[in-house]
Amino acid sequence: MWRLRFLIIIPAMVPFVAGENNNRLDQGKNMKFSVSRDALLKPLQLVAGVVEKRQTLPVLANVLLQLQGQELSLTGTDLEVEIVGRLNLEGPAEMEGEVTVPARKLLDICRSLPDGAELKFERDGERLILRSGRSRFQLSTLPASDFPNQEETSAQSRFSISQREIRRLIEATSFAMAQQDVRYYLNGLLLECRPQQLRAVATDGHRLALCDRDAPGLNVSAPIQAIVPRKGVLELARLLEDTDESAEVVLGNNHIRVNSGQFTFTSKLVDGKFPDYERVLPRSTGNEIFAERLALRQAFQRAAILSNEKYRGVRLQVSEGLLQIVANNPEQEEAEEQLVVDYHGDALEIGFNVGYLLDVTGAIHSEQIRIGLGDANSSALLQQPEEGDALYVIMPMRL
Repeated sequence: MWRLRFLIIIPAMVPFVAGENNNRLDQGKNMKFSVSRDALLKPLQLVAGVVEKRQTLPVLANVLLQLQGQELSLTGTDLEVEIVGRLNLEGPAEMEGEVTVPARKLLDICRSLPDGAELKFERDGERLILRSGRSRFQLSTLPASDFPNQEETSAQSRFSISQREIRRLIEATSFAMAQQDVRYYLNGLLLECRPQQLRAVATDGHRLALCDRDAPGLNVSAPIQAIVPRKGVLELARLLEDTDESAEVVLGNNHIRVNSGQFTFTSKLVDGKFPDYERVLPRSTGNEIFAERLALRQAFQRAAILSNEKYRGVRLQVSEGLLQIVANNPEQEEAEEQLVVDYHGDALEIGFNVGYLLDVTGAIHSEQIRIGLGDANSSALLQQPEEGDALYVIMPMRL
């Protein structure tokens, strides 16, 4: 007679150990906090600017929200540039955690809500619920673990400098960067760390902009160069404010990082060698024109209206005490401007791209401008007459 035997297997009980990782996962699922719309909008705008509309990875269209204590950080990246914005909540968070949500959608929602609105966030499974007054929004999420982190690199140089100084360097030079040039090292801005000085240089092969600013905290024995890509330069310019508040700059082998209390900017560097820009600086300019900058700029603006739309060339005809600007186009239209200048030399005629001249006269802020000319085939050197921190070189063009 057969006897049936049942084998019952009871799994071993694994004790649950409460620890930091377990708490973080639990908090991540139930993330909950409140923040004012006005406090969230500014850092969200800064971070969302780096997020591209078309992304190869879905998570790159998202902003990473990380909440710890009373500090909320927002991170956006396109794998080349990363921006972290921070703000402090008025009160402690109900539940800490981290999650990623669509950057553009969150920004559009915040913009559409009224000033002073209170926003209440609560994570519910795979969704983030946003409530404000009688409005309710349900946003999709992706795990924070999918969000890429910028790798840490050893620092070649680390120093502090005011935001105003970095901003001045960018404003004075960035317009001369190339756009989508096959010489990829021109599609960016050269930052050169020199003893007690920070230099920025940009060129597209037809013009060059150079600016120096004092950096007392910069202690290097020899110049260190780094090429910041075009997008990184433009994003950093958006972040910086015209203030004496200092920012820490860290230059690594592959990255640059700028850190202030409100944001952290990180960008990959262009892997290439910047051309020897000092070779193209005119050593001597025998003919010098001194002109009122604003009047000269306005004359260029008027002449540019009838310049060739493709080449944008204008002729400068200079004689004793007088500068004549002439522009024409294929429709046989012509513009002529005359300007009284301080010039004592031989008559000279030379052609330039009027767009380049407008960029320089807009970047220089002094009342007077000095234009150094060699001959009709030599580059022009433009700068402030005295104690200027920037200089500009423009190559001539044949008309």
